[in-house]
Amino acid sequence: MENKRLPLPPFTMETALQKVQSAEDAWNTKDPEKVCLAYTLDTEWRNRTDFINGREEVKKFLKNKWEKELEYKLKKELWGFRENRMAVRFEYEWHNHSGQWFRSYGNELWEFDENGYMQKRFASINDLAINETERKLK
Repeated sequence: MENKRLPLPPFTMETALQKVQSAEDAWNTKDPEKVCLAYTLDTEWRNRTDFINGREEVKKFLKNKWEKELEYKLKKELWGFRENRMAVRFEYEWHNHSGQWFRSYGNELWEFDENGYMQKRFASINDLAINETERKLK
């Protein structure tokens, strides 16, 4: 059995905000090895049209993501929570290898196990091409 990943459900406003901030901080490291540790070994994801199962697939997905999404910067915001579930909105900015910048917007639904690991993550994401001068997240 793995260690507990604080804070644990059921969440309060304070602990839900802590969990969201921890996720934002981790994803902004762009370190798949570190980020994947927040998820259960058998985590289930839907990310856009990708269906990802298990921590190892998450690690591979994130590695590929950050090889394509350069200078990635993410901001997450708690939208709501109940017991072991959260709804989060986010936006992130990045550019591709040809220099085109994007702002990606979306919503995530999260479900945590009793040890504080995310067991389900369902993300809907849209990308908007922007000029570098339009960036908000730096």
